[in-house]
Parts: sequence; C-alpha cells; structure tokens
Amino acid sequence: MQALNLTAEEFAALAMQRLRAEPPALGDVIARPRGDHDHQPQPIKPPDETAAVPAAVLIGIVPRPEGPTVLLTQRAASLRSHSAQVAFPGGRVDVVDGSPVVTALREAEEEIGLPRERVRTLGFLDAYLTGTGYRIVPVVALLEPPFTLTLNAHEVDDAFETPLSFLLDPANHRREGREWQGLYRTYYAMPFGDRYIWGATAGMIRNLYERLSG
Repeated sequence: MQALNLTAEEFAALAMQRLRAEPPALGDVIARPRGDHDHQPQPIKPPDETAAVPAAVLIGIVPRPEGPTVLLTQRAASLRSHSAQVAFPGGRVDVVDGSPVVTALREAEEEIGLPRERVRTLGFLDAYLTGTGYRIVPVVALLEPPFTLTLNAHEVDDAFETPLSFLLDPANHRREGREWQGLYRTYYAMPFGDRYIWGATAGMIRNLYERLSG
C-alpha cells in the first residue's frame, strides 16, 4: 500500500470522487459500519448499530503552504470519558440537528470556536461503531483559512494540526493492543511527536486512507 501525498486541491477532488455523497443510513445493507470490532485476533460480534448513540465528527483538512494538515483536538483531562485523548471535533447528535453535518459543525464551534462559514463539506465516511456504544458519522471537509480558534476549556485542552501526508502514509499505521474486558483487543495507532493518535480516531483516519486509495 502506497502513501498518498496530496495537495489540498487534489485531496478535495479525490474526496468528492470516492467518499459517500450522503451520510450513511442506519442499517445500510450495502456498506457495513466499520469499527473497533474490525481486525481483531479473536472474532468479535459487531455492536448493535440500532442501539448505539448517534454522533458525528469533523475531519477537517486545512490547506497550508507547506502542505495540507488535519485539525485534531486533545480532549480535556478533566472529562470523565476518553479524557486527554486525541480526537476529532464532534459529539452526540441532538434531535434538533437534522443531519450529521449540523452536528459536526455545531460541536466544532462549541469545542474550538471553528466558524461554520469556513467549512466546506466534501463527503462522508462509513459509520464507525465504537466499543463504548457510539455510532459515529465522519464528515470530511475542507477548512478555509484564515480562522481563529477559541477553545472551550471544559471540553478540550488543545487543538493542533498534523500533516495529512503523515496520516495518509500506511507506514505510520501501527497495530497495537491491550487487554479490555477480558479480551486482547488491537487498534490502530499513529504516534506523531508527543501526540498519541489511536483508537477510533486512528481507525477513522485509516478508513479515510482506504477510501481514497481505492
């Protein structure tokens, strides 16, 4: 598998060609949801998609002179779940949202102050089911600089950018593992400097790579 070294314009064109044009429907019989249950040393039954909490995240690509980057956050250390982990902006779907795009934009605005008018949606990945009971719809978008972020200290400790070329290089997609609920579970990890990108976030990045690489 080869690395994808794309400009922001090339990424946008490829994303609109190969990503879903519409959000994945619940119970889609054609494209199964991806998730933590994939690629395990012992077969694991996928979580019940219909019982999962609906959520959405924003995979935001930022055009930079030195090459496009991906906007990520580090969740607040004070949070009760997934504290201090690297994540995409996003969260639970509110009944008034109406679509995963609205959820992703609202959450990004609430968490890091990302202006909605700076976001251009390109497409969607397959839904991602987590072992903690969430069904996440990843919204892939181009973020148009300049923009200034204002962090919500109750939700995130930091926001940072990682080179897209690093994340779309399969040589950086490590499989690691640990024991969880009595089973040895594996997951993707993509350490970058002092940032440890792993779990669902790394899994969705891997899914993005597989979609774009065909």
